[in-house]
Amino acid sequence: MAACEEGYDLIIGASSNIADYITEHAPNYPDVKFAVIDTTVDLDNVESISFAQNQGSFLAGAAAAMFTQKTDIPNVNDAHVIGWVGGMDIPVLHDFYTGYEQGAKYIDPDVTILQAFAGSWTDPLKGKELTLAQYEQGADIVMNVASGTGTGILEAAKEADKYAIGVDLNQDADQPGHVVTSMVKRVDNACYLVIQSVVEGTFKGGSTQYLSLAEGGVSLTDFAEIKKSLGEKFPQDIVDKCEELSKKIISGEIVVENYEGFGPKA
Repeated sequence: MAACEEGYDLIIGASSNIADYITEHAPNYPDVKFAVIDTTVDLDNVESISFAQNQGSFLAGAAAAMFTQKTDIPNVNDAHVIGWVGGMDIPVLHDFYTGYEQGAKYIDPDVTILQAFAGSWTDPLKGKELTLAQYEQGADIVMNVASGTGTGILEAAKEADKYAIGVDLNQDADQPGHVVTSMVKRVDNACYLVIQSVVEGTFKGGSTQYLSLAEGGVSLTDFAEIKKSLGEKFPQDIVDKCEELSKKIISGEIVVENYEGFGPKA
């Protein structure tokens, strides 16, 4: 409300948590432009921004499927098993998983993928329990898609001396030597693009921008932390292959599937 009253040209809600406030107050300030990130608000002066989490997850799945084959890396077994632990069992997480599964099977059609939901965004103990169970079932690496619950997923990787993949933010240094990479949503790029649209007069209220790999909306981190930990055993071929796959997705050579209700035309 204060920002609205002070006459800002643009107000960005950089989290889906603020969507209800924008929905309630934006109609009262028709001359103010709003942007909301990671959700949709259908109002004439609001631009919604979502991310192609399926594409980023495709790369994460591909990286995981390659990593689990690297038996020269400490505590990587010879079973081709990877894991995935989500927070709440909601549609958007199935969009993550759709990409993760497709990416993993693009690399290895026979890879086994273990999937579990914690049923909470704020239960790291449950996240740890589920992740340790997947390690016990043969997984070498587990992707975290669980917000606050994910703290436990990364802790499990350290406790079991195994590996994990972070999500949304760069979590590579949260458990150094155990987080291979993170699939990040580039909120910084999203904010830059919407600010640029206001400056250039191309802001489109009532629309949704879908930021894919091509727009820099999602990406993997640079593997720098795990590279420091593994030293000469670091598998550079995983990085090279992920860069190749990213280019193929951007060019359209690889089309990453969406869960129903998601995608650029959803």
